[in-house]
Amino acid sequence: MNKEKNSKKLIQGLVIGFLFGFLLQKGGVSKYDVIIGQLRLSDFTVVKIILTAIIVTMLGVSYLYPRGLIEVEGKSGSLKNAIIGGLIFGLGFGLLGYCPGTIAAAIGNGYLDALTGGLFGILLGTVIFAKMYSPLKDKKILTQDKFHDHSLFHTLKNRAFLFTIPFGMLLGLILYILEKNGL
Repeated sequence: MNKEKNSKKLIQGLVIGFLFGFLLQKGGVSKYDVIIGQLRLSDFTVVKIILTAIIVTMLGVSYLYPRGLIEVEGKSGSLKNAIIGGLIFGLGFGLLGYCPGTIAAAIGNGYLDALTGGLFGILLGTVIFAKMYSPLKDKKILTQDKFHDHSLFHTLKNRAFLFTIPFGMLLGLILYILEKNGL
C-alpha cells in the first residue's frame, strides 16, 4: 500500500514537473535575457510569475487543506543554512542567469548554455554538497534550528481565507502596479 502511494506521488510529481516546465517556457523565464533583466531590475516577468503562483497556491491550499484533500507538512529548517544556501544559489544564478527550474526549461528549449553550464553546474554542485555535507554538519556549520513544524495553514485551519484573501489582494495590487508600469 505504501509503495503504491509513493508511486502515485512520483507520477503526480512528474506530471506537475512537466507542467511547471511548460509554463516556465511559455512565460518566457527560460530565456537568459528575461532572467538577467530581472537581476538588473528592468524586466519583472519572473516576479510576476512567482507572485501569480503564490496567489494561486495560497488560495488553493486555503480551500483544499481544511477539506482534507491535501496534506500540509511542515519541515524543520535553519535560517543560517538558508542564508548560506541562498548566497551559493544567488552566485550561480547571477553567473549563469538560470535557476534549477529555468535550466530544465531552457534545456527543453535547446539552449546550449543551459545544457553545458547549467546541467554541469547542478551536477557539480550536487557532488560538492554531498561530499561536504557531513564535514560541515560535524563542524556545526550546517545546523538544524528549532523552527515550528506547523505552518500558518495548520494554525488557521478553517479560517485561512481570513489571511489569504487580503494577502492575495495585496499581491494582486503589486502585480497590477508592475504591469501598469510596463515592468
